[in-house]
Amino acid sequence: MSDPDERTWAFKTADSSLHTGAESAVDPEDLVMASGRDCTPELIEKARKDLEEHGRAAVERYLP
Repeated sequence: MSDPDERTWAFKTADSSLHTGAESAVDPEDLVMASGRDCTPELIEKARKDLEEHGRAAVERYLP
């Protein structure tokens, strides 16, 4: 097995793996997880309402 090429992994961080929803729709579960909380029915319902009210911009409160 060859060594990884530094150009492909040296700058990959957890932050570079996060997605804000610009590429695809954000689910209520995604919004709850972005807030760092466990998915409970109450939090999922609140997230669903936030997404209905603010759209994809709702996730920007948690992810820059």
